[in-house]
Amino acid sequence: MSELSDIGLIGLAVMGENLVLNMESKGFSVAVYNRSTEEVERFVNGRAKGKAITGCKSIEELCTNLSRPRKVMMMVRAGAPVDSVIEQLIPHLEEGDIIIDGGNSHFPDTNRRTEMLESKGIRFVGTGVSGGEEGALHGPSIMPGGSAEAWPDVKPILQKIAAKVEDGTPCCDWIGPAGSGHFVKMVHNGIEYGDMQLICEAYHLMSNVLGLSNQELSEVFAEWNNGKLNSFLIEITSEILAKKDDDTGEHVVDYILDTAGQKGTGKWTASVALDLGRPLTLIGEAVFARFLSALKEERVEASKILHGPAVKNDIDRQTFIDSVRDALYASKLVSYAQGFTLMRAAAQEFGWTINYGAVSMMWREGCIIRSSFLSKIKEAYERNPDLASLMLDPFFSETLNSSQTEWREVISVGVLQGIPTPAMSAALGYFDGYRCERLPANLLQAQRDYFGAHTYERLDKPRGEFFHTNWTGRGGETSSTTYNA
Repeated sequence: MSELSDIGLIGLAVMGENLVLNMESKGFSVAVYNRSTEEVERFVNGRAKGKAITGCKSIEELCTNLSRPRKVMMMVRAGAPVDSVIEQLIPHLEEGDIIIDGGNSHFPDTNRRTEMLESKGIRFVGTGVSGGEEGALHGPSIMPGGSAEAWPDVKPILQKIAAKVEDGTPCCDWIGPAGSGHFVKMVHNGIEYGDMQLICEAYHLMSNVLGLSNQELSEVFAEWNNGKLNSFLIEITSEILAKKDDDTGEHVVDYILDTAGQKGTGKWTASVALDLGRPLTLIGEAVFARFLSALKEERVEASKILHGPAVKNDIDRQTFIDSVRDALYASKLVSYAQGFTLMRAAAQEFGWTINYGAVSMMWREGCIIRSSFLSKIKEAYERNPDLASLMLDPFFSETLNSSQTEWREVISVGVLQGIPTPAMSAALGYFDGYRCERLPANLLQAQRDYFGAHTYERLDKPRGEFFHTNWTGRGGETSSTTYNA
């Protein structure tokens, strides 16, 4: 019998293939299976030829070819396909074996699957994997959670294939129980939605207000990438804007239809924020901006009927570019602050213990939102592990306070010239709301009490005491119970 493989992988799409090659290059032998067995043949006779990779024609054959405890990683589409593969795996596994879900599963599903599999003696790991095709091949950011007893067995593999920071620390560490790993990956993707939308708004502003060409914009983003905005997304934006079509010689970006797609993780982030009562306004606007972009035909018709203001272009070029840079950076800090606030709320709700500084370092390399300023998040949580919001950390607060003039000016220019900045505006609105000692919710509570007897608390009474006013003189003394949905 041939030597047993260290790990199995199911699902040979782009991410699966590249993770297998990554594992093999780090010294691990891998057995592979795909629902379409033709893909297995293509892979083992192509990119995997001559490597320690064994092609299997069934799940049973895959499990037979694995050393114990068996470790099987799934890279299949989230939802029902994951449950289907798990059901097919269970009869061929035994107590102590490990199933790893490396796809973008929603964390409630991971909670359920962890509980179900642990009841059968099978350990389950739900892990976020970020970095795209290149990251999967050369080193992604990996965010595992689930059955803690599985971590010692999967740690050597996952940490070895993960991206590394400058000192060699892997961008992979244990997040926590149940669906916590997939939750952190979901928040990562939500922040990614925000980052991308903010960059697009900066591009839109400079293109429309200053009339910068694609090449000029590419140079601006390249310059920004050498400073405080240094990040993967800023870097690739510069490259995208400079790219020309081989046939036409024109810039490719100008020929791309302006309708954005999405796979749902950003929407999940916004939805969970609503469930947990956390104002993830920037990420929510980034999701809605994609929905709005998809209304292409409606927008074309609306552009013929709804008209914006007359554009004035008497703005100093370099001053505005610098202001957009500062507005983008300040908004980016708010996006991360909101994301980490959501993780903190989830940890409190579900009883998880999450090392937020460690999470920021897992995102330092390999993933889509990797950027140089993530080290500032780690430092913030080292200073105060119980930080309520990153915006209260000295680095964040000083940056936001010092950037707000440029931030407000950029958004004002967008408003006056009819250029939408939903994410930047949401970030500033959140900043202003969070720093506001007294909001007009007192009037809102009075309105609720007026029409629905929903009661209110008083400034001159202890918190937790609720009162009702007979506003019209016609109502009774009965009031509704108070609760938060």
